[in-house]
Amino acid sequence: MKIISINPQSNQPKYKQIVLSVEIAIAEKRLQRNDKLPSVNKVSLEFSISRDTVLLAYEELKKRGIIYAILGKGYYVKSVEFSFEQRIFVLFDDLNAFKEDIYNSFLEVMDNKAQIDIFFHHFNIDMFKKLINESNGNYSKYIIMPTNLVDAAKVIKTLPKQDVYILDQTNNELNDYPSVHQNFIEDMQNGLMKGKSLLEKYRKLILIFPGNKEPVGMVDGFRLFCTQNAFDYQVITSFEEKIINEGDVFIIPTDRHLVDVIEQSKKQNLQIGKDFGIISYNDTPLKKVVENGITTISTDFKIMGKTLAEMLLHSKKEQIKNPSDLIIRHSL
Repeated sequence: MKIISINPQSNQPKYKQIVLSVEIAIAEKRLQRNDKLPSVNKVSLEFSISRDTVLLAYEELKKRGIIYAILGKGYYVKSVEFSFEQRIFVLFDDLNAFKEDIYNSFLEVMDNKAQIDIFFHHFNIDMFKKLINESNGNYSKYIIMPTNLVDAAKVIKTLPKQDVYILDQTNNELNDYPSVHQNFIEDMQNGLMKGKSLLEKYRKLILIFPGNKEPVGMVDGFRLFCTQNAFDYQVITSFEEKIINEGDVFIIPTDRHLVDVIEQSKKQNLQIGKDFGIISYNDTPLKKVVENGITTISTDFKIMGKTLAEMLLHSKKEQIKNPSDLIIRHSL
């Protein structure tokens, strides 16, 4: 069981990283009262740092009454009752209504039990790398939205593994990290299956999938549902200048394309839910009222934030699939 973690690329002094490592280990109950700490020589050799650096860290912990020394034997945990403020690094892809729901519910459950700093990578791998590299060693926990960024897993693996939590999207390279995530293949399949009886009145299912930010699992789940249930289907990347045919059903992950489809239907004098259908992705209060209600496939983002906070507060290490549902309204 690794107690000390040091990131040589971090701007935080190495002795402070040692202090933080010990504090985190005690807070997470990986170190108990009277447990022995790694020796000064062992830490010095393992991380190629001077003995003075390790001694400086241990002396600070001694002054604070957290550890004690026995001459000729080493350093031991003295107290597990100390004030330790967790510092949590949160890296989201961008800010929208859904991410606000996650963040606000997370903050509510955390109830000021930690200092929380939030950053955004805006689907830019260079920004993703920069923010993680600069934060490495400065926080007790790291909450990461890797989205579909290439090489995101490689960057995440530079962080202390025991301190990382994955949020929203995960993948095979990150399966051994604790997470609260969506399963986009299952959610798409199950959502469409719930609405199958309504979909059967239409002739063709069309997924508008730009493929830039959206999880590819949506496409996989859509194709599986259509092939297994003998629906005619099509996947398109945009809706520019497209004519709506009566009997089409559009599955629309982005709100921009949702607006495009509704505007085009008005130009053609088509009735939503009668001449053609719409299933949007990710529910919002507005979708309850637009066009007498837009059907959505949506996860519960508030539950996602709440579950994540509870996982951190109780030091749990689980992979939890967030619930999703088809919310049926007038547009189908």
